[in-house]
Formats: sequence, C-alpha cells, structure tokens
Amino acid sequence: MAEDQVQITPATKTFDLATVIGLIGAFSLIGAAIYLGGSPKSFVNLQSLLIVFGGTFAVTTVCFSFAEMFRTILESLKSIIRTDRKPKDAALQMLQISYEARRNGILALQGVTESLEPEPFLHKGITMIVDGSPVNEVSSILERDLEASISRNHASVSVLRRGAEFAPAMGLIGTLIGLVTMLGNLDDPSTIGPSMAVALLTTFYGALLANLVFLPLAAKLETNSDLEANVSNMYLLGVSSIGRQENPRRLEMLLNSSLPPSDKVRFFDNN
Repeated sequence: MAEDQVQITPATKTFDLATVIGLIGAFSLIGAAIYLGGSPKSFVNLQSLLIVFGGTFAVTTVCFSFAEMFRTILESLKSIIRTDRKPKDAALQMLQISYEARRNGILALQGVTESLEPEPFLHKGITMIVDGSPVNEVSSILERDLEASISRNHASVSVLRRGAEFAPAMGLIGTLIGLVTMLGNLDDPSTIGPSMAVALLTTFYGALLANLVFLPLAAKLETNSDLEANVSNMYLLGVSSIGRQENPRRLEMLLNSSLPPSDKVRFFDNN
C-alpha cells in the first residue's frame, strides 16, 4: 500500500552546470590556444565582428519576426536555469496527487494547488478539475497547450539552427571582402595585412559562432523541449485519470507504459 501521508513536492529550479561549463570551457580552451600563440590582439577585428555578428543577426531576422528572435534569446538564457523535474518524478507526483484525490475526494486537492504554481501546466489542469470542469474539456485544453508549447520551442530551435547556417556564410562574405580589398590595393603593401586579417577572421568568427554558440544551444533547447513534453504528457495522463476518478493503481500502469523500463515507478506495493 502507498504511504499513509502523501507529500506533494513542488518542482525546484536548478542551475544547469553542463551548459555553462560547456560554453565557458570551449571558449576558454580556444582563448588559451590564442594566448599561447602570443598574439591575442590579432584575433580582434571590429570590421570582422560587424560583418559576422551583425550580419548573422540581421539576415536571421529576415527569416523570422522580432518576437521570435527575442523569445529565442530568452529561451536560450532560460536553458541555464531549468525546472528540475524528470518524467519519472512527474509520474510519482501524479500518483501522489491521484492517491490524495482517491482518499479524500477531488475537492481535497484545493490544498495542494498552491504548491503546484511553479508548474503552470499541472497547476492549470488540477485547478480545472477541482473547479468541476468536464474531464474531456480539460484534456482537450491541456493537449492544445502542450502542442502550442512544443511549437514555440521548435520555433526557437529553428532560429538557432538558421543562425548556425548564416554565420559561416557571413564569414565567407567577409573573407571575400577582405580578399577583394587586398587584391585592389596590391600596390600598397600596408593594406595587405589588415585585409588578410578581415578575410581570415570573418571565417574564424563565423565558425566560432555557429559551432560554439548556435548549434550547442539549439541542441540543448531541443533536449529540454523533449523533456518538457514528456513531463507534460505525464501530467496530462494524470489529470485526465483524476478527472475520471480512476483507481490510482490503474494510473500507475498507464504512466509506466509511457516510461522506459529503467524509470518504472513503484508507488504501490505488489502485495
């Protein structure tokens, strides 16, 4: 039998060290290599920065709206601080809530809704069930919310991946600009060095921006989106089961069918 006292534990925010350490580590290693080469100032060129960073942002904005660009920046920053909730944890959370509803009635869940506010999707579903909304209507609304959330996350991933495509292209454009400038001024040896610097550094900046920023962040957002969708699916299954006033043991079997074998939950004894 499950525990006599069910404790509803809200999700907590955690600092994603993997993202931070990965980004800082990559840039630090490249910076160290540049420093050991003895000429860090040679890798700083304002013209190249304007071409690659400014050009990439401008061209990417052509493909999307300012709202989508701004949301992508926010989502990228949010990936550093995320909600510490895994599908298995979400399944246990739903079984706890379901057991509480089965033992004391759905109205007893009014006492736990406040602790669920850090998780808007679950909070919305439980609140609607407590308010007496039809379970089919609640499930339909939550499904649409889930689809909209997935769509927004995919849009942010698309912005980053498109930026990763444009950054090397802007680097190539900068390289061509540098080469044309150099070839047009061969009679002035003093212009050859700066022109070559623009030609090479724009390619360097483009590769750096695409492979150390855009692509890793896109992969991180994609991973977080899949995790968020799996957690929300656990909540959707649980809220629907609670609304239908099903036995929590049935919900446990239903949730386990959506979890990998290593994450199966055992909220109830087998006896």
